[in-house]
Amino acid sequence: MTLAIVLAAGTPAAGLTTSTGELLTERLAAQLRRAGADEVRFAGDLDELAALVDAAAGPLLITGADLVAHTAVLRHLATSPVGPTVALVLTDPPVPGRTAVREERGQVVDAGPLEALDGDATGVFGGALRVGVDDLPTLAAAARAAASGVLPIGAVGDVSPLPAAGGAGHGVPSSAVDRLVAGLAALGTLIFAQRVRLLVAHRVTDASGLAAAEAAVTAVDEDRAELRLSVKEKDDFFSTYFVSTWSPYVVRLSARLRLTPTGVTAISVLFALAAAVLFGVGGRPALVGGAVLLYLGFVLDCVDGQLARYTRHFSAWGGWLDTMADRAKEYLVYAGLGFGVSHAGLGNGWALAIAAMTLQTVRHMTDTWYGVLHDEAARRPRAAAGASGGIGDRLNAASTRVQADTGSVSYWLKRTVVFPIGERWALIAVTVALFNPLVSLIAVLVWGVLAFAYTGALRTLRARWMWVPVLDTVDATLHRDDGPLARRLPVVRPMGPLTLAVLAALGPAVLLIVALLGDASGGLRWAVPVALLVLLAGGLGAGAAHNGPLDWLVPAALRAAEYLFAIAVGVVGDVPGWLIFGYVFVLTVHHYDLTARLEKRQAAPPLHAATLGWEGRSVLLALAAIAGMAGIGLATLGAYLLVLFVVSVVLAWFVRPARSARALVAPVSAGGAAPR
Repeated sequence: MTLAIVLAAGTPAAGLTTSTGELLTERLAAQLRRAGADEVRFAGDLDELAALVDAAAGPLLITGADLVAHTAVLRHLATSPVGPTVALVLTDPPVPGRTAVREERGQVVDAGPLEALDGDATGVFGGALRVGVDDLPTLAAAARAAASGVLPIGAVGDVSPLPAAGGAGHGVPSSAVDRLVAGLAALGTLIFAQRVRLLVAHRVTDASGLAAAEAAVTAVDEDRAELRLSVKEKDDFFSTYFVSTWSPYVVRLSARLRLTPTGVTAISVLFALAAAVLFGVGGRPALVGGAVLLYLGFVLDCVDGQLARYTRHFSAWGGWLDTMADRAKEYLVYAGLGFGVSHAGLGNGWALAIAAMTLQTVRHMTDTWYGVLHDEAARRPRAAAGASGGIGDRLNAASTRVQADTGSVSYWLKRTVVFPIGERWALIAVTVALFNPLVSLIAVLVWGVLAFAYTGALRTLRARWMWVPVLDTVDATLHRDDGPLARRLPVVRPMGPLTLAVLAALGPAVLLIVALLGDASGGLRWAVPVALLVLLAGGLGAGAAHNGPLDWLVPAALRAAEYLFAIAVGVVGDVPGWLIFGYVFVLTVHHYDLTARLEKRQAAPPLHAATLGWEGRSVLLALAAIAGMAGIGLATLGAYLLVLFVVSVVLAWFVRPARSARALVAPVSAGGAAPR
């Protein structure tokens, strides 16, 4: 249940009458109901609001009484999927007595009087915010502190005396809702920014401002703007110019056909699967047809997200499914290309497909943790993030300038050189249609390696400059995917977890190279234990503090180590390429599932303990290789992990939610006991 509160304290516009003859506060209440609020209450001051917050059991929508906006603006705020607590941010000129904000990567990292932001303000608070359930105690504390004429400065109970409300001349927010959001930010709450694009939202102070804002709202077609807003504001080059120019028409058609984003995702998977089959079949008509289907599948891959934004149908299940489907589609296409290369006698296509899948997965793991690192750095004071200058500082400043220069050549080069998914699918479609699957896989690998080297070098320099540990803020053993063996190994602290993780990848890498270059790979069976011992060195850092400036690379290094070891075992055991690909594919599904949950601060997947950890799985494969049963080991362990994954998905997304729903609606008898 979502409760909306209109906070009128300190707002001269509270008594204004709209062009339709109703009070502005009454119109806001009606808009909040249409935006999804189950109940709307009015609060005369911050103490009254704090009491309402104490009694709330669900998320809150809070607005000042001076907001004039499209209903869609409030609906977008209420349904925003970026985080539990979201604030409306406007680009209007700063006004004395209003709260200014500074954003980085979509987060409000500072909020307060304009003078306090030292010219770093990127916008102004729009007078409306949504607060998640977990942040309600902090919201109540901020409301009570602001009501007392002070603003909190760090932890609940710590306050800084400031001039009383109404002292706009001293740079203090005069509106209660402005003081509230400033206090919430001061308490360290993670607040995401909801920008207004194409639609209209303004805060007004008098009748003339109200009339101007109403005219601006009337001048914009709300539905047409929402359709345009379904397209990402900043997307990659191929998506922007070859997909999003016409995908909104597909979005509108999908909405009229009552298709869900999940349904569109399923159709896109079928298109990608059909393209993979055609790539495997070979022949010019099949390759061209596969390229067309791949392009259309990517269009639908964009449409599912656009449809979710247009209809405001967001869910944790849909987000997880979209992430998993994207990776599954891409790797199925690699499989089709690999089979096509081998089938046409052009070379070892499965080896290329395995290399492409491994490279892309390790890249994604570094992308995930660098994003977490950057977000954490943005939330910390700049001095703590490493404001000592140097090459990292210059790179950070240069990157910010390029990102701000939207549409320039340097902007598009920066977004394209990193080889995003749109460019990958476009490259595959063009090269396979004009040439063959071999050229396509080689092109993907070459561009992928160059992109990995480019991003890796720049991110390493910037990370050393920021010096912000992130793995020490979470359960590192879970993110590392450690099993029971790694947790029991002794800790070698002087070398550091990253050095040990990189060392762990070297043994399997050497074994794989020797096996690929050697003629009699079966004779290397007894080298597998040596590679395993080197691999297990990665477990010696499991219990160490992951607080180095580059320790965010540890999960990716361990993924690379495990994949290389599994591939080496397969090559040494003379296992068919398709079986090695299948096993690594299952591993990537397991790791993407883990990462997709953990980066959203969700619990680990059900049955995660039964997956044995990277070191446990590697030990089992080593035993199978020594026994001369590498193929059986890969097939059995892969099937086991796949079954665990399917059961975990059913438990996490269907069984457990259904049980929770039944527990919430279970009727209770008058005596307080549920009927039998």
